[in-house]
Amino acid sequence: MPATRKKFWQEKFKRTIERDKQNKSKLKKLGWQILIIWECQTKRPEKIVSKIKEFLE
Repeated sequence: MPATRKKFWQEKFKRTIERDKQNKSKLKKLGWQILIIWECQTKRPEKIVSKIKEFLE
């Protein structure tokens, strides 16, 4: 969380989380499967490869 304008960032993060939740729900209703990879996970590519393989099986 940025040190300045905390209220702004808290609200922004809250809206983003809610938007993502709604979009994920809509996609699932349309029959999509969802795989989320966070940027912090890209530091260990071997784990991402494993996660993708497992998702696709």
